[in-house]
Amino acid sequence: MNSGRPVVGMLHPGSMGAAVAAQIRQAGTTVLWCSAGRSEATRSRAVEAGLTEVPSLDELVPRCEVLLSVCPPAAAEQLAAEVAEHGYGGVYVEANAVTPERVKRIASALPDATVVDGSVVGSPPRGGKQPRLFLSGPEQAVDQVVRLFAGTDVRARVLGAELGQASALKLSYTSYQKASRVLAALSYALAADHGVEDELLEIAAGRSGSYLVETGYIPKTAGRAWRWAPELVEAAELLEECGLPGEPMRGAAEALLRWEGARDAELSLVDALDHLHERR
Repeated sequence: MNSGRPVVGMLHPGSMGAAVAAQIRQAGTTVLWCSAGRSEATRSRAVEAGLTEVPSLDELVPRCEVLLSVCPPAAAEQLAAEVAEHGYGGVYVEANAVTPERVKRIASALPDATVVDGSVVGSPPRGGKQPRLFLSGPEQAVDQVVRLFAGTDVRARVLGAELGQASALKLSYTSYQKASRVLAALSYALAADHGVEDELLEIAAGRSGSYLVETGYIPKTAGRAWRWAPELVEAAELLEECGLPGEPMRGAAEALLRWEGARDAELSLVDALDHLHERR
């Protein structure tokens, strides 16, 4: 292990966070995680990623030079506040799908730390997949984060020195990519209700890159809905801050909530469509 590399803390090792942490762990970095209040599923992911368990934030925070926050958007500010209670003074990478305004509030809540705005775009880095980590913020801190991921399957890219740039990019992409998946599911469900789903797919096949033909992704969308809906709400808020209509994103988030009971489930297409319909 390279002792010259900083000790990193991962808050918290979910599907994406654990995979990202595994990349820097394999590159020789010690990565800590806090097990207090976490599930057995989280523990399993952390063990698989080779992370070092510590029992509490009290122990984790003072040992880390860099903290990576990868959590559901609604928890981002509370998590930062908990870290702030321990007087953290290192680099804090806010890598969640939140608005630029929330990133700035998080930076204000961590007066002793240097906050870097980050956003991960792509699938977790497993099986050769190479997501991009976009970064913005103070130059020296950003460069430190870039060095962490050198030689890994996480491709770090610097956007600039302004906090909020990385988050704005993430939500801009989310506005299209995730909402498009929801629209494709709704379109297919509507066609299936009227017995014309095969014809819909025939039409869609004539257009390159159409999500409509990827019916196998509808159950995946259902399983990820619990994570996607809050992201689309964040996207709606950012659109509205810019004077743009946020209603399409709020509508897509509302549709995703039909799948709130399917968290990380492996549904069939039929089951996913059934959950999508209103209970009559």
